[in-house]
Order: sequence, then C-alpha cells, then structure tokens
Amino acid sequence: MTETFERRAVISGIGQSEIGRRVHRSGFQLTLDAILAAVADAGLTMDDIDGLAMFPGGGVANLPGYANGNLYEIQDALRITTTWRQGLVEGMSLPFYGPAQAVATGQARHVVIWRTVKEGSAARNAGGRPAYGSAKPAADGPLAWLLPVGMLSPVCQVAPYAARYLHEFGVTREQLAWIPVTQRAHASLNPDAVYRTPLTVEDYLDARMISTPMCLYDCDVPADGATAIVVSAAEAARDLRAPVRIEAMAGVVEGRPSWEQWEDMTRVGHGAARAMWARTDLTPSDVDVAELYDGFMIEAVWWLEAMGFCGPGEAGAFVEGGKRIALDGELPLNTWGGQLSGGRLHAAFGHTAEAVRQLRGEADARQVTGAEVAAVTNAGGFEAGAALLTRW
Repeated sequence: MTETFERRAVISGIGQSEIGRRVHRSGFQLTLDAILAAVADAGLTMDDIDGLAMFPGGGVANLPGYANGNLYEIQDALRITTTWRQGLVEGMSLPFYGPAQAVATGQARHVVIWRTVKEGSAARNAGGRPAYGSAKPAADGPLAWLLPVGMLSPVCQVAPYAARYLHEFGVTREQLAWIPVTQRAHASLNPDAVYRTPLTVEDYLDARMISTPMCLYDCDVPADGATAIVVSAAEAARDLRAPVRIEAMAGVVEGRPSWEQWEDMTRVGHGAARAMWARTDLTPSDVDVAELYDGFMIEAVWWLEAMGFCGPGEAGAFVEGGKRIALDGELPLNTWGGQLSGGRLHAAFGHTAEAVRQLRGEADARQVTGAEVAAVTNAGGFEAGAALLTRW
C-alpha cells in the first residue's frame, strides 16, 4: 500500500493530570500538568516542542466545564517557540489528526495537543450536569430546532438513536448492559478511574432513566482532568522513549451534519470506518484492543458495528455475557473503564492515552497480553473519526 501521511507521524508521549469528580486545581493548572507529563513521557524537553494544538479552539466551547487555557496562555507559560499552531474544533476526526499532518509535512517536529475539562466541578456547581440551554439562552442555529422539543443536552439528542436501534434490531437493554458492566470491571483496575466499585446487570437495569431508553449508567461521568498527547515526526523515533505508530486514520461526514436530520439512526460511523480500513492492509481481526468512544453507551455499540467487529444489529449478541469484551476476550473493550467509568475526558483523549499504554505494555493490571494493534474512535454521528495505532 502507498505510504499515507499518517505513517510519517508517531504518537510519542501521553500525559494526564489528576483526574476526579472534582479536582481543586484550575483548568489552566491541569493543562500544564498534563503537558509537562506528556513531554517527559516522550523523552523530550520543552525546548523540543515546536507545535501546539488544543481542543476546542480558542479556549471556549458551548458548555460550562470546557476550560483549557488558550494557546497564547499556554505558550507563554511554557516559553515555547512554535512553528505551527492550531485550535481544533468539534468535527475533526481525532485529536492527533491535525498534529500528524503538521509533522508529516515538515511544519513542526514535535507537537503537543491537549484537552482539559472541568465538567465535574461545573456540574456540581450547577446542581447537576450543565445543559446546552444554560449556556445558550438564545435558541439559534441547530438549537432553534432542538430546544423546543426538549433536546436540552446531548443525552436527549442521542436517546432517540438508541431507541431506534433497539426497535430496529430487537436488541435488549439486558444485552447491552454488559458494556458498562464490563467497563466498570476494567475501571476497577485503573487507579485514575472515577468509578471503581463493581457494577452488575441488575444495578444497570435498576438505575434511573435519564432520557429513555438511556439510564444513568449509559452516560459518561462528568470529571475534572486534562490529557495531553505529543505527536512527533516518525524520523525522530530513534530519539524517543517509546513511540507508537499511526497506522491509519480517517474522519468522514457522510450525512447531513445535524443530529436531528441523520438519515439512518441505526448506522453511525460507517463512513469513517470504511475510509480508515481503505488506508491499511490490516483487518478487524488484527485488532487486539478496542478503545471505542463511549460518551454514551450506544456510541460504543455503533462503533463495534461500524468497525466491522460484528455485523449490523449484532452488537447485543456480541457483548452479551461480557466475555468477548473482557481483558482476556477476543476484543477487550475500553480497558481503562472508558468514559462511562473512567471519566469524560472527551474527544478520544482518554481512549488514545489508554491505547498507547496498551501498545507499550504499560497498562499494569489491566494490560492485554501481546497487544500490538489498537483501534481508537472518536465521537459519533457526523463527528466520527477512526484510527489504528500499532506497536513500534
């Protein structure tokens, strides 16, 4: 296969701040913690960094708790001289997509990208999870269509998709319960996970509904924390501590870019997955560990099918019992606990960090034996992105 641009880039470092339901440090401080840890993890110094990127761009987003410190503040605090910078926005396929393009085209050699959330604190300060309406008093743009029918937050937007999927394929909540149950078991082995106590299928079925058919345990956990990723030119690999290859990645918007106008509510992410598989000779059977976006549990279901790990409508049978998606199963799923138990670190940052740890053999008690290929996906709907990472 012809060399693609992502083969000229590697993920060289990952770093995370303290993670918790409420961390008593500012978003700016958490960001610096994560960046310093990621650069050290790569075996680099701040003098080596010549590119910066952040998600979302500008340091402001549409919800309380999305707080980073902007590019100018971070660059000034760390005294970095840059040759490339970028403020990423929702819709980019994966957090490392832009940085990989930068190093592959010689615009930078080592780029750090970060994502910082204070949603745990924001939710508690607001008496619950912040809704779009609380930050957007005027119903303009897509919200003009969503707010009047009660779609006040992402869970209300995604719930109809989950309802349609269950109806269309006859999949049951009892079957899909094994995703949050199994991920909680993985989280119990992750000292940084927000929720580590055991979860049973009965606990899941007894949990309160948030937006039918999605219950409390179908939703990711608002948290405080920051994740940083260093992307480096592949030619610099010999100078790095433990680089990981970017085998293939893609992001495709294959339908109308709106949650309420998506054409097929049972098929999400398929375009991105097809485009990604076209960029590699690897196949779904080669994947050793799957870090699939789970902002809501149904998104992990979409990705299991979109990526070809099972057929359309087969995810319920695939995950039932939890054996296939356990650490010693045929497709270990979200081995850090995912966002459902590990915490909402957003935009596949937590998933990418875990994939790198697994491929390096640095995941400690939750390490998947012999992991050489990891799948990582980001978001769902029209913001879908997929990638394969491989051991160096």
